[in-house]
Amino acid sequence: MVWKPNVTVASVLEREGRFLLVEEETEYGICYNQPAGHLECGESLIDAVIRETLEETAYRLNPQYLVGIYNYRNEARDVTYLRFAFGGEISAHDPGRPLDEGILAAHWLTLDEVRALQAQHRSPLVLRCIEDWLAGRRYPLELLHHETCAG
Repeated sequence: MVWKPNVTVASVLEREGRFLLVEEETEYGICYNQPAGHLECGESLIDAVIRETLEETAYRLNPQYLVGIYNYRNEARDVTYLRFAFGGEISAHDPGRPLDEGILAAHWLTLDEVRALQAQHRSPLVLRCIEDWLAGRRYPLELLHHETCAG
């Protein structure tokens, strides 16, 4: 059997000292996460984070930075995630747009509020990505390349 990690993207968005998190219904109860999701076949990482942010929050993301690349192993679920976290600006919001199934709401939370909800974070990466953002970690998107082959 070939082992493969789950490749995911996430957006780390800050506005006036508040961070955008989604409240979502999961098999483990209500959790909080950055707008995030799985990379789809043939999709670039940039396109994936724009799509996931829009689908989960109704905000249109203009990615400007790579915040970090994270390898997270959840032993209890026997799954590994390779997360690419992005930062950027919001260019639009469509408050009438329905959110993805399972997403209860999108919230702008202070760092203290995010920390107070830590027991309900989807993974330890939620706080880690925010801390990396606050530490000034911003890498150029030119680090990423998306290639396709027709044959």
